[in-house]
Amino acid sequence: MSERSLQPAHRVKTFLRFLPPSVAAAAAAGIITIVALFIPPFIGIADNGDYYRIAYGNGLYFNAPDYTEQYFGYFVKDYGIFQYFNENAGALASSQSLFIKLSIVLNKMVYSPAVFDIRIQGAVYVLLYVAAIYLLVESLTWSIPKKQGYAIAVIAVFMFADTGYTAYFNSFYGESVVLIMAMLVMASGMLLYRNRYNDYAMLTVFVLSTLLLTTSKQQNAPVGVLAAGLTVLFVFLRKNGMYRLIASLSCLSLAAAGVLTYTLIPKEFVNINQYHAMTRGPLLLTDNPEETLKAFGISKQYAILAGSNYYETYTTISVDSPVLQEDFFNRYGFVSIMGYYISNPDKAVQMLNIAARNAFTIRPMAMGNFERSEHKGFGEQTMFFSGYSLLKMNLSPKTFGFIVIWTVTVIGLYLPSFIAALKKRNRRGMMRLPLLLTMILVGLSGIAVSIIGAGDADLAKHEFLFTVAFDLVTFVVIADLIRKQLWRQERLGGG
Repeated sequence: MSERSLQPAHRVKTFLRFLPPSVAAAAAAGIITIVALFIPPFIGIADNGDYYRIAYGNGLYFNAPDYTEQYFGYFVKDYGIFQYFNENAGALASSQSLFIKLSIVLNKMVYSPAVFDIRIQGAVYVLLYVAAIYLLVESLTWSIPKKQGYAIAVIAVFMFADTGYTAYFNSFYGESVVLIMAMLVMASGMLLYRNRYNDYAMLTVFVLSTLLLTTSKQQNAPVGVLAAGLTVLFVFLRKNGMYRLIASLSCLSLAAAGVLTYTLIPKEFVNINQYHAMTRGPLLLTDNPEETLKAFGISKQYAILAGSNYYETYTTISVDSPVLQEDFFNRYGFVSIMGYYISNPDKAVQMLNIAARNAFTIRPMAMGNFERSEHKGFGEQTMFFSGYSLLKMNLSPKTFGFIVIWTVTVIGLYLPSFIAALKKRNRRGMMRLPLLLTMILVGLSGIAVSIIGAGDADLAKHEFLFTVAFDLVTFVVIADLIRKQLWRQERLGGG
C-alpha cells in the first residue's frame, strides 16, 4: 500500500468520490439537527398560547403545574395523554394533526402510554426533513461535477439545518409541516423538471406534499389553487393517457383542497382575524379613524378600537358582544379590506413595508428555546447553528421594494431558458420558471393573506410561508449559478 493512500486527505477524497452530495447534505443536516434537538440542552419553542388549539383535540393536555408561567419563556417537552374520554373537539382542521397522532402512537410504543414526549414528534419531523433535503439537493446536483455538487450541498446545510427552522420540530406550531412540505413541493417539482426518478412517483410526492401544505393552516388556502395552476403543465409532460388522467385529477384535487381549507376556518378564528384586519390594519394606519370607518359604513364610535388587540383583558366593548357582531364585524370582510388597500395605495405600501420588516425572520423572537430546568433567562434563544437565520434577519433589506426587485430578478434570470424551451416546444424544459414563479406567488400569498386577513398581528409567524419560499427559490438560484444553468436550457430527457 502506497504512502499516499494512507494520507487522511486522500482517504477523505476517495470517500467523497463515492458519496453523492445529496446524501452528504442530508446526513450533515440530520446530524446537526439531532445534536440540537435531542442532546441536552434540548431545544424547542415555547408556547405562545396557541398550543391548545391543536393539542387538546388530538388527545394531549398540559400536565405541568406551572405551565402557564412558562408561556413565551420556556420550552416544555412533556405533556399528558388523555386516558379515557377526551371531550375537547379539535379547534383546528389541520394536516398537522396527522403527524401528532402518529407521534402519539409511536410514543405509546417506545416511551409511555400516559406521558407524551414531544421529541418523539421531533424525530418524525427530522426523518421527513432529512428526506426532503436529500430530494432537494439531488434535484440540483444530479449528473453534475462533484465539486459543484458539494458546494451546493454545503449551502443547503448552512441554510436549512439552521435551528431557526429545526427548533419548530419540538413544538406544536404548524410551521414544521409548512417547512417540510414546501421543501418537498420544490424538490419534487425540480425532479420532474430534470426528469430524475419516475414521473408518477414525483407527481405523487408533489401532490401529497402540496395537499398537506395547503391544509396545514387556514391561511395557506391559496397554495392549493396556485399549485393547481402549475399542475396543468404537468398534465402535458407525458403523452400517456393514464398519466394525463392522474395529473388532471391531481389538479382538481389541489384546487378543491384550497377551497375547502378556506371554508373550514372555524368561526372563532374568523372573528379574531377579522377584528385584527380592521383594528391592526386600516385603523392602525390612518390619522382619521372616523373617516376610515365611514368608508366601510361603520359607526365612527368604533374608532376607539384603533390599534387594539382581540385578546386584551379590559376593552370598551366585549369582542363577543352581539352589538359588535352586528354593527362592526358584519360591515366588512376580506374583499372590502382588500378594496380599501387597492383604493388607498399609499396605505397598502405602508402595510406592505410593515410586513416586509417581518418577512425575513425565521425564528419567532418572542419565544424562548430552552427548558426551564436549564436555568436560562426567560425567553432566551439558542445560538447553536443559527448563522443563516441571524444573517438573514440582520442583513436582509426590510422593504417590500426589495421583495419586488428579488421577484423581477428571478423571473429575468430564468426567462431566456423558458423562451428557448417554448420555441422548441420542450414541455419539460418549460417547467422551471413556472415552478419558481408559483413558489414566489405562494410566498407572496402568505404576506397578502396575513395583512389583509389580520393586519399586522403576529406577522413574524404569519409570514413564515414567505420566508420559506424565499429561501427555497434563492437556494435554487444560487445552485443554478454554481452549476451554470441560470439562463441556459438544460438537456433534459422526456422532451
